[in-house]
Amino acid sequence: MRPQRSPKAATRNAQRGVSGIMVLAILVLLGGLSAYAVGLVTSVHSGYAAELSHARATQAAEAGLDWGRYRVSVPAVANCAAAQTLTLPSTLAPYRVTVRCTASALLSEGGVPLRVYRITATACNLPAAGACPNATASADYVERLLSAQVER
Repeated sequence: MRPQRSPKAATRNAQRGVSGIMVLAILVLLGGLSAYAVGLVTSVHSGYAAELSHARATQAAEAGLDWGRYRVSVPAVANCAAAQTLTLPSTLAPYRVTVRCTASALLSEGGVPLRVYRITATACNLPAAGACPNATASADYVERLLSAQVER
């Protein structure tokens, strides 16, 4: 015949299995939380990188507009080229800006001859054949188009 166990020993043996299951549940929970945290950090970083790229493209387009305004306004004779692509320095080096200029017919305002120049600057981070815009770009492609008018 088998010796009988005390009720305390039976309870202790039953609790050993429960503690092992609790440890496994906590490990699974921590693993899930870690995976969620990595996904969250990755998506936030991707959003920040995209935002930064958009801001740099906007700055590159503004630089192209300034360059176009200067070429039309400052020299004795306005220099309105059909299209020119600029390479920028420093953090804007990966970006290209294509500046286009069109001149209106000569107008007269109060007897004074006047010409209106429309300047368009298209900046992008993945130029096609060295110029912007790029019609066959990837998901990382960023483009900004700004325009202005100058009277002279």
